Amino acid sequence: MASEKTKEDELAGTEQPFVAHLIELRDRLLKATAAVAVAVAILALFPGPASLYDILAQPLVASLPKGATMIATSVISPFMVPLKIMLMSAFLMALPFVLWQVWAFVAPGLYTHEKKLVLPLVVSSTLLFFVGVAFCYFFVFGKVFAFIQSFAPKSITAAPDIEAYLDFVLSMFLAFGLAFEVPVVVVVLARMGIVSVEKLKAFRSYFIVVAFVAAAIVTPPDVVSQLALAIPMCILYEVGIWAAQIFIRHTQAPEEPAPEPEPKPEPTTRQSP
Repeated sequence: MASEKTKEDELAGTEQPFVAHLIELRDRLLKATAAVAVAVAILALFPGPASLYDILAQPLVASLPKGATMIATSVISPFMVPLKIMLMSAFLMALPFVLWQVWAFVAPGLYTHEKKLVLPLVVSSTLLFFVGVAFCYFFVFGKVFAFIQSFAPKSITAAPDIEAYLDFVLSMFLAFGLAFEVPVVVVVLARMGIVSVEKLKAFRSYFIVVAFVAAAIVTPPDVVSQLALAIPMCILYEVGIWAAQIFIRHTQAPEEPAPEPEPKPEPTTRQSP
């Protein structure tokens, strides 16, 4: 009977924390979903799904010939495409709160030096992704679309499809957002000891080749977009090397104090009778 009670106690002790973790995970997911839903409601009222697509298409529309417009080749495209953009925008709008919920769920199980490592990486990676998307929208799109339209024959009227444009925009946003994560990748590799800072410096010339090859693969076949992606990657690689040196210095795990030597027992002297 005693052994059975002991097993039941052990099971109860392991089951309760697991159930508590599941409940906390559910609460965090509900909060994150509610944040996205609130963002959807805000964007649905202002500026609205159609206006969101107009904002997204503005760089292309500005480079089209006078009187040219975009077209929808599918019956449901005028409804589905703005809806997809609204959902994507709502998720990006609520992303800081979603990442905070992830951090709040994971942080209690981390050591102090691990918290120093994870939180700055989460914040910096989020900011760098947004910076990459903004750089693509405000700088790259205008240059690329104007460059492409300059090669269009006069006998052809440009009328891009809205779904094809959405796919192109999302792929470019993802490419530039991930490309701007280069400093985070460099810092993580150096901090985990996978690659030393000296090896990262020696790999500099190879990375330049890798950056230009990757830019040629993920971007349209034009020089403007390839240079716009490859050159920032090379600059961010240097930023990552510089940040890794500082980050490693401030996130080292505290060294454990050396154990004190045990006192030697004093020799016992035998007294003569």
